[in-house]
This record gives sequence, C-alpha cells and structure tokens, in this order.
Amino acid sequence: MSGPSPVPVPVGQPVVPPALLRHPRSALTWVTTVVLGLGALVIAGVFVAFGGLGPVALVTFLAALAFPVILLVIFWLDRYEPEPARYRLAALGWGGVVAVILSFVVESAASFVTGQESFVSFAVVAPVVEETGKGLFLVAVVLLRRQQIHGLLDGVVYGALVGVGFAFVEDILYYLSALQQEGPAGLTATVVLRGVMSPFAHPLFTSATGLGFGIGLTSRSRAKQVVAPVLGFLTAVALHGIWNGSAGFGTRNFLIAYGVVMLPLLLVVVGVAIWARSREGRMLVAALQQTVQMGWTRPEEVRWVARLSDRVSARHYAGARGGKPGARAMRAFQQTMIEIAFLHNRFVNGTAPRDVNQRMLGLLDRAAALRPYVILPPEVPRPGYGGGPQPPATVPAWVPPGLPEWYGPGAGTRPSGAGWS
Repeated sequence: MSGPSPVPVPVGQPVVPPALLRHPRSALTWVTTVVLGLGALVIAGVFVAFGGLGPVALVTFLAALAFPVILLVIFWLDRYEPEPARYRLAALGWGGVVAVILSFVVESAASFVTGQESFVSFAVVAPVVEETGKGLFLVAVVLLRRQQIHGLLDGVVYGALVGVGFAFVEDILYYLSALQQEGPAGLTATVVLRGVMSPFAHPLFTSATGLGFGIGLTSRSRAKQVVAPVLGFLTAVALHGIWNGSAGFGTRNFLIAYGVVMLPLLLVVVGVAIWARSREGRMLVAALQQTVQMGWTRPEEVRWVARLSDRVSARHYAGARGGKPGARAMRAFQQTMIEIAFLHNRFVNGTAPRDVNQRMLGLLDRAAALRPYVILPPEVPRPGYGGGPQPPATVPAWVPPGLPEWYGPGAGTRPSGAGWS
C-alpha cells in the first residue's frame, strides 16, 4: 500500500529548506492551545450533560450554519495583510471559551443582586460583562503580541472573530434551551431570530472595541492611545445594551432597534473596514516602493506582493513551475515582504517598536534567504509598481528625505526621545 506521490520539482530548481517554511510555535502558543482546548472540552461536556448528545449535535450544527458568510467577509477584509491562522483561531477560541466562561461566572454572581430575569441584568450587566470578557482578548494581544495589530482593520478583524466565537457558543445554549422548553417550534423561532436575523450582533459589538484599539495603536497621540480603546469599548457596551434592552420591550421595539440602529451601524462598520482595506492596499504599494529606493527590496518583486490578484497569479505560476515547494516558497516570501512593508509604514507613522531596526533586519534576512527559491512570473512593465535599474545588493547608508539617518538594519535601537518631522 502506497501513499500519494510527491509533486515533482523541475530539474535544476532548488528546493527550499523546510526550516525556512516552518513557523516555530512559542511556549505562549502551546499554553494558549492547551488552555482553550481544555476549556472547550469542559463547555462541551456541560452541554452534553445538560441536553444529551443528540440534541447538542443538532443545535451545534444549526449554530454553525450562521457564521460561514460572516467569516468569509472577515477573511476577505483581511487579505492584504492576513493574520496568522493561529491568531485567528485564538480569537475564535477566546470568544467561545474564555469570554463565555467569564461571562457565565460573573453574570451568575451578579444575578443574586440584580435578579436573574431583571431588566438591569440583561440590559446593563450582561453587556458590560460580556464585552469586557471579549475585549480582554485585544488587551492580551496588545500586552503579549503588540506587533500583530498594524492598523484599524486588524482591530476590527480580531474583534469580529472574538464575537463570532462567543456568538457560536451562546447560540448553542439558546437553541438547546429553546428545544427543551418549547420543542421544535421554539427552536425554529430562536434559529430565525439569532441565526438568520442577527448572527452579526456579537461580531458587530466587539468590532467596535477592536476599532478603538486599532485607532489608538496607530496614533502618535498619547491621549488618543488611551481614549480611543475606551470609547470603542463603551460603544460596544452601548450597542449591546440597546440590543438586549429593546428585546425586553416587545417585538415592535426590537424591530425598530434592529432596523434603525443595528443594520445602519453594521453598514457603517463594514464601510469603515472596506475603506481601511483599500487604504492598506495603497500603503502596501507606497511602503514597498520606498524600501526599493532604500535598496532593501527589488523593484520587480513589488507587483507580486502589492496587488491581491497578482499575488495569487504569482503563487499559481510558482506552483506550476516549482511544484508545491515553489508555491510554498512564494507564499512565505510574499508574507515576509508584507511584514517588511507594514513595519516600515509603522516607522514612518511614528508607531514602530524601539527595536524596529533589529526586527527589520530579521525580516530582510528571511527575505534574502527565501529569494533564491522564489520563482517570479515574467515581468511585464506596469506603471505604479517600481521599475528602473536593479537596486544594490547591500543596504545603502542613506534613507529617503524625511526619515532619520539612524533608521535602518544594523543602526541599533531607536534613541530615547528620537523623533522626526
């Protein structure tokens, strides 16, 4: 018995070393995976004990139907600088495990004071507690992996993914309760209300928090760095409170809030995300062109990284001529170039980390190591994507006007208090 034959590599085409394609997992990644996995098992066990294996399987399937489209939209928005899969999964897991457990514990304790079914409980306590639990993921990212949030769109993406994870688990609970208490009719009504009409609710709420973090982390203003995340969180709580509160005043008021507040705000958030996505595309081109001027990257590489359609075409071309190793090398090279562009853009905006030079040197070294294995499509002149003579192989000792001379790989850490105009 034999397995599938490996994809042949053309004669003369060097095979990229596996170490260059491997993404090392930190201890934090492994701890997060274990904790979220154990938490998911605990929640699943509670659900099965509460409702039985068959009903839980049914409502889990129904809950899952609501989110593929939302996830596709989120991933489409995130295409210029896609977040690593492990961070996407961590966001989903945080929403579905950590935020759910925190919310259940705190809301259960608060119910002894406010009452289980009181208006204050579901219109005030629940929004504050749940948005805090979900928003803590963004706090954790800022504290532990600050470099993962490069702009407004990253904040929205992470916030929305946390909201999807939370909504998925919460829907299972609501569907299971409706099935047990009201039978198939109650389950159908709940699926229509939560899975058809409002699957975007929790992603919308927490994306407001993420937008605030994205604004704050890309600003040079100390005040804005603090105020923007707080305002984003308060907006999420207010939206959640309006949503929950309207449900307590009858179907008519709920539908008014749905049509007058929620749907318009959903369109606003999506519109802001699309604008931010377009801005990321323009920034990517500008940043890569400037790194070409500095001799860090090559002009013929810009096109195959900056444009999404050309990025895909380059992967197909590399795969057709270098097999699976060629496509993987191209993907890794493109991702490295994207990280170079975003780090450079953070420097230009004055929000780069103190060790920006060391980080940039590491990325440029990785790009240089991958470059011999990258198969670029034949270059066709195209305005706006660089061109001209081949840049020098070594990093020049100059930078474009407007940037300080101390910026560049090998120049050391950023001087304390250094700035530029």
